[in-house]
Amino acid sequence: MSEPALDILEIVKLIPHRYPFLLVDRILEIDRGERVVGLKNVSMNEAFFQGHFPGKPVMPGVLVIEAMAQTGGILAYNAVPQAVGKLIYFMGMDKVKFRRPVVPGDQLIMEITMLHKSSRAWRMQGKATVEGQLAAQAELTAAIGD
Repeated sequence: MSEPALDILEIVKLIPHRYPFLLVDRILEIDRGERVVGLKNVSMNEAFFQGHFPGKPVMPGVLVIEAMAQTGGILAYNAVPQAVGKLIYFMGMDKVKFRRPVVPGDQLIMEITMLHKSSRAWRMQGKATVEGQLAAQAELTAAIGD
């Protein structure tokens, strides 16, 4: 069953990322330990658009994956409450594909589904969409750090 959404103030209580590297603005849905849906409002004010690319701004693909990983971190903290307060490290990505560019004005929706979880590590399937169109997909692995 889906839990209520998390706003930015609740997100920063869970994950350690801060501006300019916090890439999740809101959690729209959480199914405890199984699935999470997050939102990133992509603004022309993002620092990376100054150099990627002048005159043709495109969100770097690695940052789309990072936004998915941060959303997955929220899912991991939700799945293993004893992990809250510890760092969750992004350990790997597989089956990464980019399907469309993400540009200023887009709302990037990240849907992350748990594939495998243990007390210390998780494997998740992620997809990022804009207006219902697939922008990126990947399998992500994360683990709790000491």
